[in-house]
Amino acid sequence: MADDLVSRVGDTDTVVRTFDEMPVMVIGLDGPDHVVTAASGLYRRFIGVDDPIGRPVRDVLPELRGQHLVELLDRVRETGIAEAGGEWRVLLRRGRDAAPEEVFLDFAVEPRRGRDGAVAGLIASAVDVTARVRERRAAMAAPAEREPAHDLVRSLQRHLLPAGLPVLPTVQVAASYLLADAADAAGGDWFDAVPLFDGRVALVVGDVVGHGMAASATMGQLRAVLLDRLDGTGDAGLALAALDRTARRLSDARAATVCVAVLDPADGSLVYCTAGHPPPLLIAPDGSTRYLPMTGAGPLGAGAGFPMRRDRVEVGEVLLLYSDGIVERPGRAPAAATVELTQVAGAAVADWERLGSVLSAAERACAHPVELLVRATGHTDDITLLAAQRVAPAEDVRVELPAEPATLRAVRQALAGWLARVGAGSAAASAVQHAVGELVTNAVEHSGTGPVRVRTGLGGDGVAEIEVADAGRWRDRPPEGARGLGLTMTAELVDELRVERTETGTTATVRHRLTRPARLLTADEVASGVPRRPPPSDRLGLARHDGRVVVTGPVDARTAAELDVGLRRHTSGGTRSVTVDLSGVTHLASAGVSVLHVAVARNAANDVPLRIYAPAGSVAQHVLAVVALDHSTSEG
Repeated sequence: MADDLVSRVGDTDTVVRTFDEMPVMVIGLDGPDHVVTAASGLYRRFIGVDDPIGRPVRDVLPELRGQHLVELLDRVRETGIAEAGGEWRVLLRRGRDAAPEEVFLDFAVEPRRGRDGAVAGLIASAVDVTARVRERRAAMAAPAEREPAHDLVRSLQRHLLPAGLPVLPTVQVAASYLLADAADAAGGDWFDAVPLFDGRVALVVGDVVGHGMAASATMGQLRAVLLDRLDGTGDAGLALAALDRTARRLSDARAATVCVAVLDPADGSLVYCTAGHPPPLLIAPDGSTRYLPMTGAGPLGAGAGFPMRRDRVEVGEVLLLYSDGIVERPGRAPAAATVELTQVAGAAVADWERLGSVLSAAERACAHPVELLVRATGHTDDITLLAAQRVAPAEDVRVELPAEPATLRAVRQALAGWLARVGAGSAAASAVQHAVGELVTNAVEHSGTGPVRVRTGLGGDGVAEIEVADAGRWRDRPPEGARGLGLTMTAELVDELRVERTETGTTATVRHRLTRPARLLTADEVASGVPRRPPPSDRLGLARHDGRVVVTGPVDARTAAELDVGLRRHTSGGTRSVTVDLSGVTHLASAGVSVLHVAVARNAANDVPLRIYAPAGSVAQHVLAVVALDHSTSEG
């Protein structure tokens, strides 16, 4: 028998060498624990483990737990049906001491049967397609023509849903929203997180029956009514009663469902109502889960009333609200899909810190069920997830530094750390950073030898307050060219600016509501995940290429002079036309704006155009729009 096998397959040495040199990753697994019995060379090199043989795959790659891959292996072994995946996102440690990194795989898992026909093991093969996915991401990020219908749907979706989620001192909030079919239909799901006047926060997920523009329009009306009543009264019962009255007048709103939960971060007390909606899921830090009891309320317009129930959320626990699209997926019975949600969401919360994820536990609880469950089955309905985690408050900034240029960098680093700890989104963080940078620049100029003090705080309403104080006397200076833009820019960038000048010093205070974006997804984006981004450089970069001066890094009072020298050199003192590319600028202070104003005027005096390019949505474009400095948002 052995000789016959050799004659058909080849001698042992040749077969082993051929298997080990295969251009795809191949692994053999045996038994219910999926013990590794064979591993090709490419597979071993890819995972960074030289000795996987004889070990359960859970021990070889412990980070796979919670990423729905071990569960897939279990399913193939139990059912005997092969499964495959395309561009699956996986966080993987390439070696025992390596940090997790994001990779994408095309793979297939086939059952291997014994002589009796029963499944004895599995054969898995995979191809690393990370480069392909990243190339497509880059192409998608570039400006391109899109179908008008797609743009209309996306625009409607973004206008009807919250512009941002509140950033709160002791509650981290996250949300994910996936349309049923982003190509031609808007959705009827909605969500909200509303800070109330007494420090509590109201969490809402609703679902209007149907799809398309009519469902979206009805959703927008219901959301507006509920938001107004919650904000005005803070009473979930009264808000639902008002919503029910509105639904009775709107035929498309009949049978709409909604879950409202009001959380008090001070003690974790929770009041909630499930009006025809699936019950919230509570997830402990160790990944254990429990569904909260239904309250007995029916859908809007049913006339059943809105009884409330009470529960408690402990520090570290995540409360997850969701629409039924996540548990009513093709090929899954609702009961099985409900269990899958607890498994994936629980693992996401339990494993977030161990995996070194760039996402918070609340973000993972929203992102991973959509990514892992939908990519396995597809989806036919909108899917919304809203999560809130009770957390300890982040430590505020309290610094006192000498009035010298180096203080700008120290304050920016301290403020960036604080904004990251509280979870501010990039747009809100950029506005605060720019505003405070201007105030610190003023303080350094006016303080003389006195110290500059910076203090931060975050209120229960999601409004950040940052105070910059110095011990110097204010000195009004006449405007010089573009000089004097600092306070104007600050006032434009934040919600409120107060300046108090006394004989003993100047105190400037900014107040700005911090938000972070929800993840608004299309089906094409589900498997893409969230890319890791390297931290921005703190050095200014200037490079000339094909008639462009590419500027990267922060442009502030510390680096503005360097920019001025570089622009004079690359424009030959204003006699050469160039494009100043600001797409890589991470911070643009008034000192940098002043340099750009002067450079534009210098070239204009010689009748030589100087073009400034700042792509739409970039840090530079936001600032240039505020100060009304002419610039282009397209590369052409």
